[in-house]
Amino acid sequence: MNLVRRISGLLLVALVPAIFSGFLHPKRAAWIKPDADNGIELAGTRQWGTDILWVDARPRTDFERAHIPGAVNLNEDEWEQLLDGFLDAWKRNFRVVVYCSSASCDASHEVAKRIKSETPITDVYVLKGGWESWQAAQKR
Repeated sequence: MNLVRRISGLLLVALVPAIFSGFLHPKRAAWIKPDADNGIELAGTRQWGTDILWVDARPRTDFERAHIPGAVNLNEDEWEQLLDGFLDAWKRNFRVVVYCSSASCDASHEVAKRIKSETPITDVYVLKGGWESWQAAQKR
């Protein structure tokens, strides 16, 4: 029994640094961590389950044509009109992931910045590849 406790203690002592290095190591998988501007790959959002509020930063006409299921529309052109709907949909434990049309679109970055600066929400990410990456993933 004493040997089992010693081994368990050693494993526990070794496990703590291993967990930290797994999350903090600079060579960990890119999809696990957001980049400097909080961009995240679609695969990285999968580990969060359903605790995500998807925010479509595209114009209303594009949003109405098609969007990620459960997403809310919040774009800069209609910020004041759409902000209340976004805040109503957000829940405290949710991460916010903003997307626009494609990787070359800047609207998602601008909306993400405004969310962080004008609301108390700080857990905000930008989907790399935008709507195009979502569509491509649905075809696989």
